[in-house]
Amino acid sequence: MKLELVQLAARDGDTAHNLQRILKAIATCAPDTDLVVFHESQITGFLDAGNIAANAESLDGPSVRAIAQAARDHEVAVVVGLIENDGGRFYNTTLFIAPEGILAHYRKTHLWISEPGLVEPGDRYVTFPWRGIRIGLLICYDTEFPETARAVAELGAELILVTDGNMEPYGHVHRTSIAARAQENQVFAVVVNRVGSGYDDLVFAGGSAAFDPFGHLLFEAGREECRHSVELDFTRLAGARALYDYHREKRFRLPGERIEHADGRRELLIP
Repeated sequence: MKLELVQLAARDGDTAHNLQRILKAIATCAPDTDLVVFHESQITGFLDAGNIAANAESLDGPSVRAIAQAARDHEVAVVVGLIENDGGRFYNTTLFIAPEGILAHYRKTHLWISEPGLVEPGDRYVTFPWRGIRIGLLICYDTEFPETARAVAELGAELILVTDGNMEPYGHVHRTSIAARAQENQVFAVVVNRVGSGYDDLVFAGGSAAFDPFGHLLFEAGREECRHSVELDFTRLAGARALYDYHREKRFRLPGERIEHADGRRELLIP
């Protein structure tokens, strides 16, 4: 599977600008690309109490519809985040939009210090099949908690895609945590982070990266805007689990109701 990691700056609260850049990146991806991955809340940027009601969008809003059309037009899947408005309740959400439509969405379950009171935490983890691979989604701060990746691994994930909005001086934290999440669950893990500046003078750390099921680094970006293609060889999963298989040998299963959907999605509800 060939992924393009698109590491961009964004403008908080300027959806028109952000959307234009997303659509341009989709339109200019290589013809053999399967999946294009953007950063956390790329569509809307990060929002605050003064603009969240006006700028947050629903999952069937105009920006998501435009990206879904671009995915169809270019025969590529897109992973992208936004601040979601669900009937006046707000979430930090990431979407997986395939050419056939939205296959899954995930609401950030672990809110960073500026988010409680602004957005609500999600209540479940999700995985879904696409082109023969089962995929799970996480967002930024989630990755600092081992249970999040374990949850999607227990739902069968072979690839974890992380949309990130990690800022300095914490760039090293996600490099370490996501490598660990890949190694301890014997899965591929890919993270795309934001660059540039944002509200409250935040400087985003970049460092988008891909890790194999041994936790080895396959690619790491710098601190500037860039895009990079990475090909994942899923036959390496068996090699990572040949001598020892953490999924088979673990002695504790995470609690929570598990739901199997007819479309292939699996969910684990947080109890």
